[in-house]
Amino acid sequence: MNRLQEKITGVFLGGLLLSSCLSATELVYTPVNPSFGGSPLNGAWLLGSAQAQNDKKDPDAVEYDRSIYERPSDLERLTSQLESSLLSELLRDAQSGETGSLTTTDFFVRAYNGDAGLLIVEITDRVTGEISEIIIGQ
Repeated sequence: MNRLQEKITGVFLGGLLLSSCLSATELVYTPVNPSFGGSPLNGAWLLGSAQAQNDKKDPDAVEYDRSIYERPSDLERLTSQLESSLLSELLRDAQSGETGSLTTTDFFVRAYNGDAGLLIVEITDRVTGEISEIIIGQ
């Protein structure tokens, strides 16, 4: 036997020896999608993945330009907080039986006790003159 045949025989016998130590198991398919029997915990990940890949835009969707938003000034925020505080005080006073009113840049608010213990708040739009009435039962 020549040297090449010995090498081939040695490799063949080594492979035969190693293959006797190996074992194989049955492959089992496990679905990923919960719609097809996969784990329900995969649902959020699959939805997020699908939305990330979606490059289609809804033609009817309204897109807001966030760059045109202007932060209210400190004076506007202070005015808003004061109006809220005054409205709260006005409603508190009206519940105790006192009549009161408040005028803002946009509205005229009047709060008073009506018949049968009802709290009535009239809100008049100063531009259109439209009156809204809120009636609260006690």
